[in-house]
Amino acid sequence: MAYNSNSSTQSSGNNRAERVIRYTDRDFNSFKNSLIEYSKTYFPNTYTDFSPSSPGMMFMEMAAYVGDVLSFYQDNQIQETFTQFANQTSNLYQLAYMMGYKPKVTGAAVADVEIFQVIAATGGDPDWSECVIIPSNTKITSNVDGASSFITQNFVDFSVSSSANPTEVSVYQSTGGTPDKYLLKKTVQALSAATASVDFAFGSYEKYPTVIINDDNIIKITDCTGGGGETWYEVPYLGQDTVLIDEANSSNTDDFSVPYILKLKRTNRRFATRFLSKNQLQIQFGPGGESQDDADIVPDPSNVGENNANLNATTAFSPSNFTFTNTYGTAPVNTTLTFTYLKGGGIGSNAAANTLTSIDTSLVTLSGGGTPSNTIINSIAVNNPDPATGGSSGDSADEIRENSLRMFGTQLRSVTADDYTVRALSMPGTYGAVGKIYVEPERLENNNPNIRPSVLDMYVLGYDNNKRLTTTSATFKKNLSTYLSQFRMANDTVTIKDGFIVNIGVDFSLVLRPNYAGNQVLERCLNTLKSYFSIDRWQINQPIFITDIYTVLDKVEGVQTVKNVTITNKSGGNYSQYYYDVKGATMNNVVFPSQDPSIFEVKYPDSDIRGSITNF
Repeated sequence: MAYNSNSSTQSSGNNRAERVIRYTDRDFNSFKNSLIEYSKTYFPNTYTDFSPSSPGMMFMEMAAYVGDVLSFYQDNQIQETFTQFANQTSNLYQLAYMMGYKPKVTGAAVADVEIFQVIAATGGDPDWSECVIIPSNTKITSNVDGASSFITQNFVDFSVSSSANPTEVSVYQSTGGTPDKYLLKKTVQALSAATASVDFAFGSYEKYPTVIINDDNIIKITDCTGGGGETWYEVPYLGQDTVLIDEANSSNTDDFSVPYILKLKRTNRRFATRFLSKNQLQIQFGPGGESQDDADIVPDPSNVGENNANLNATTAFSPSNFTFTNTYGTAPVNTTLTFTYLKGGGIGSNAAANTLTSIDTSLVTLSGGGTPSNTIINSIAVNNPDPATGGSSGDSADEIRENSLRMFGTQLRSVTADDYTVRALSMPGTYGAVGKIYVEPERLENNNPNIRPSVLDMYVLGYDNNKRLTTTSATFKKNLSTYLSQFRMANDTVTIKDGFIVNIGVDFSLVLRPNYAGNQVLERCLNTLKSYFSIDRWQINQPIFITDIYTVLDKVEGVQTVKNVTITNKSGGNYSQYYYDVKGATMNNVVFPSQDPSIFEVKYPDSDIRGSITNF
């Protein structure tokens, strides 16, 4: 039997003529009609009953049914292999990792928290022996019912003060001008997260073993230890055999401005992680055995190509690591690994100012050692003078698609403004999340003669706990700057600035169609505009097309015509501090944003969007 692209030849004793087969049919009706046409053409005398109830039609429809189902699954499988068309969450996540983008399932808010302690005075001077140490990951809770809790990111030692980590001292109580007590204050970064852990038991040797953590809002894995106390490290991919680790600065130089020392360690005890869905984090280990080397190596010219003498001038070296091995890490055998991870975040984690007021003091110790008295413990207080920012609900399906496609072109380096945009959006949720971002080359008129010009200006905004736009904290900007420094070009500088928020109101009037209730039509119009002005749909420097507002209102059931649409500025009080001349910025029914990167926001849609019924 022989085949070609558009026909098949069937040979038998009487040499039947070549059969013409169509390969363009894709659905049930086209399959059925093709089968009927085929029967009428090649078997005109064998079968002639094509009524819906005939046995022959039953078999034809069954064949068409099978063809339709197979076509559907074939089309679906092809569709799921393309990032821009995939719909299944698991496929979207896998495609994102293939393009170098790590999806975020949640974004944790960050806040600068002030921690206070009262100590006694000795001879008018502070009694530093009463200073306490508050360990990292100490829990801080809100005075708002149901609000997210936070944990401190670094330890707090009130007895240590430096330019990078100052201890502010003020007189708390005095008698006759002589201080009796002093108030100490330190500022520490807190993250909207809680600590959780899970154990996984491993038996006999297995190549590339995998385990899955099933939990919601996983931010990151912070620690993994084995039954014998050994530490396992997370790497972006199993082929990377070096990790950056930080150790407490215990040197004798008293350099308290550097609390941690960063070291490079080559290790075979490593694992890679990837999200399979919003609540599944897969952990994969390598295929190696325990006999492999696990030494600390600081890469330098003397160990280029460590453990691999076959490298040549065409080998691609990483700027941070040029030691090579032939393994992808060790597989755990006959042991139990404990994974500690952070979970939390979300839009609701953007705590308002002055709400983080309770701190866990169960692990507090004296800086000189020992347990503090109840008086000292009771003197410890905490507060957040500014709201927490950076909390988000993670990437939506559309955001994963767009960020993955943009990430692929960067090749892990940031060259264009779009590269920096997607890098900022892909910052791990543990450091906060960007709400809105706009990147542009620095304008010449903004140059300060005393400051080195920037290559790019990055304008960012975050969300508060009600998903309203707000400026981001200094801590968030510092985290973003540190994160971007890994990917920027050597001659690039980036200045991170606050975007400008322009709050607006929308007033409209319309004419009803006959026999429609005015209050119901108005409610539908209000809901339509609330959706249209949802902050998810707006970006920095996006203009308002008033004609589009007319169009969306005209489509609402019961609206005969829209008489008028007016955009007004809302500023002062609970609104943005920036006044904007909407009338002066409107041209040809388009409200243009300011020259400085700004975004239009309907902050209170329930009251800022108003409509009325009128007559012709």
